Amino acid sequence: MLRTASAVDVVIVGAGPAGLAAARHLTGAGVSVAVLEASPEIGGRSVTDHLDGFRLDHCGRPLAVSAAELRRTPGLGELTPRPFAPGLSVHNGQRVQRISAPRTTRGALSAARALVRADRRTERRTDRQAARQTGRLPDRRAEQDADRRTVRRLDRRTGRAAPSYATPPAAPAPGVDRPIRDALASRPAFPPRAHDAFLRPLLGALLCDPQLRGSSRGAAAALRGYAEGPLWLPAGGAFAVPELLAAALPPGTVRTSVRVTAVSTTGVHTAEHGPVPCRAVLVATGARAAAELLPGLRVPAFHPVTVLHHTAAASGGRGAPSRDTALILPTDGPVAYTYAAGAIDPSRTPPGRALLTTVVLGAAAGLPPAVLDRAVRPQLDRIHGAQSRELLTTHHDPYAVPAMPAPHDPERPVRVLAGLYVCGDHRDTGTLPGALNSGRRAARAILQDFGLPALTTEPDTLPAAA
Repeated sequence: MLRTASAVDVVIVGAGPAGLAAARHLTGAGVSVAVLEASPEIGGRSVTDHLDGFRLDHCGRPLAVSAAELRRTPGLGELTPRPFAPGLSVHNGQRVQRISAPRTTRGALSAARALVRADRRTERRTDRQAARQTGRLPDRRAEQDADRRTVRRLDRRTGRAAPSYATPPAAPAPGVDRPIRDALASRPAFPPRAHDAFLRPLLGALLCDPQLRGSSRGAAAALRGYAEGPLWLPAGGAFAVPELLAAALPPGTVRTSVRVTAVSTTGVHTAEHGPVPCRAVLVATGARAAAELLPGLRVPAFHPVTVLHHTAAASGGRGAPSRDTALILPTDGPVAYTYAAGAIDPSRTPPGRALLTTVVLGAAAGLPPAVLDRAVRPQLDRIHGAQSRELLTTHHDPYAVPAMPAPHDPERPVRVLAGLYVCGDHRDTGTLPGALNSGRRAARAILQDFGLPALTTEPDTLPAAA
């Protein structure tokens, strides 16, 4: 049997951001926890490799959520953001066009409004149903006020006076959730040329969904998160998030290289140490591993992602690596987006070296590493300038990002039954904030079933997971 200082209340299976966030919430409420991780290291997909002084993330997604909001998660108060330059750089195959922060922010908000307005007839029907059920119509001013605040913050940051068009029109109540491309086709946010040059590559980068088949509501939420800006990376690599969460737990809480083979409401069974009894079990693994422990659990489709890290000498002069710290979005080719990671976060590189991170999505992400490297080099030369680059590493994950097909429930139930729970980005949105939020919701459900005070106001009943 796995030795613990005392019997624990909750065993959490999986030490990714979702499981560690849940553990932090529970221990903060006085509940004893053991986190069991099958791998030798914690972090789940938030992994950062160390190679010759470089820090190389397995998943190169920039964060499109307010750093201040993420730091409000218990344990992440010391998280240091490294922001991208405001705005975006779009490469059309010939040259890079810089789009300013005011234009990209207002464009993102316009697209978000177009997505939620995609079916006015359905919205009106939804409003009538809501009126019959609640006796009142939805408040259409809430999103309008939020958009105005976003634009005002942006104008204060850039020192620009807000023009008349900076005040967005009233945002309607959300309508039916549809595939992104269908929603945009029915109510375009931009002319087709601007759609291809700005919106499609931006949504591809935010959602890892280059075909735009996912949820229009999820896309609208991602665009609003982007508009809060700027995009950023955690200082030192993606692993900083699980590292901080684990450091905030009582010593000995997390146990690595412990593989759980079965779960129940009264404990888990491990391959190495046999049974571990407890009052409740939370499965906080990826979706596929969770379904092995909880047969019948929904397993979503996934978006594959391949990340390539290249380095070059950081010397100045002609042919030197780009120092542009904006996110660069090509409109064609295998590269979905690329950025100068070492310029954004110098702690990721050794002295005298530059680090360029490139992300490939869709079918091209499945190409063999050597073939993919050869395919992206000409495009990187056109974007960043011709230079001698060395490929440091390539990381391919066919299950990198849970897909969010429409209709998508961004808060899938976390309770399987009393005493058995599940969380992860596959129960929320396929993002880091989604994983953290899912862990928080699972902790709330456990506290409720234990008869302990909730973290915040909770409904009297929670639905069962499926």
